[in-house]
Amino acid sequence: MRTVALGITDNMSLFELSIPCAIFGSPRPEAATSWYDLTVSSTPGARVGAWFRVDGTRGLTELAAASTVVVPACDDAVEAPPPELVQAVRTAHERGARVASICTGAFVLAAAGLLDGRRATTHWSYAETLAQQYPGIEVDADVLYVDDGDVLTSAGQAAGIDLCLHMVRTDYGAATANSAARRLVVPPHRDGGQAQFVAAPMSTGGDHSLNGLLDWAIERLHQPLTVADLAREAGLSPRQLSRHFLAVTGTSPLQWLLTQRIRRAQELLETVHDNLDDIAAQVGLGTAATLRRHFNRRIGTSPDAYRRTFRSDPGIPEARSAD
Repeated sequence: MRTVALGITDNMSLFELSIPCAIFGSPRPEAATSWYDLTVSSTPGARVGAWFRVDGTRGLTELAAASTVVVPACDDAVEAPPPELVQAVRTAHERGARVASICTGAFVLAAAGLLDGRRATTHWSYAETLAQQYPGIEVDADVLYVDDGDVLTSAGQAAGIDLCLHMVRTDYGAATANSAARRLVVPPHRDGGQAQFVAAPMSTGGDHSLNGLLDWAIERLHQPLTVADLAREAGLSPRQLSRHFLAVTGTSPLQWLLTQRIRRAQELLETVHDNLDDIAAQVGLGTAATLRRHFNRRIGTSPDAYRRTFRSDPGIPEARSAD
């Protein structure tokens, strides 16, 4: 898999395109053997973002000669990808190439039929669109990348770095991948998935029958609220409340409460100095151990790692708890 080709068409993202160039296209003296041979295949005069034109590259039909093909993010994931790129990627895969996508490049792989019956990912904001357009794909919006052997996909933008370093690790070993990561000044492996980067508002918003109840509950997350408590406040029976919750929020009252508690915990981890026991009490999860368990399940990383990544004040110490 040492010959890597980028498949480029008009208006692809400069950032996602630069990632494989930086990782596969720069000589690595630390590599025990020869490094990758990177080529660029594109449509004639393809533009990169709004700034550059690609010139002096190979045509898309030459993708088939590469052992690894990388497709950066598409300009518009909602529109059908360029048919010439789709066909070139399909042909390369049929001839034995390993094919990888960065961010919305997954839509090109999907259009080529390479993701049917497979697990795949893309940027979290496009995951639902990918699943709707291609129901045969098992879309996982929580991970940074998916390695399905000869087909690999990554989440949005910087997750392309994670995927490319993973490919280096697969091809050359962990030591070489770690060294490449140091040169890029990035971690060789990031904790968690992209769930931790999803913007999560505290309330569902909108004008509906539960609006007042949801605001009431959010103000009392520190309390051990039950379905009976919520139903009493709403003037409904627990069964009626559950039906309304499912219709409005798409989930049960208790699951909605847990989601709000985790979101509130994220805010506190980013902004306050409190230890995990205090934060757990403030969001109604009782203990640091309970917070860690639910946080890991929902966000895909630990509260401690989340705080180190997202704390707004560098002076906030790492989280500590009594246990």
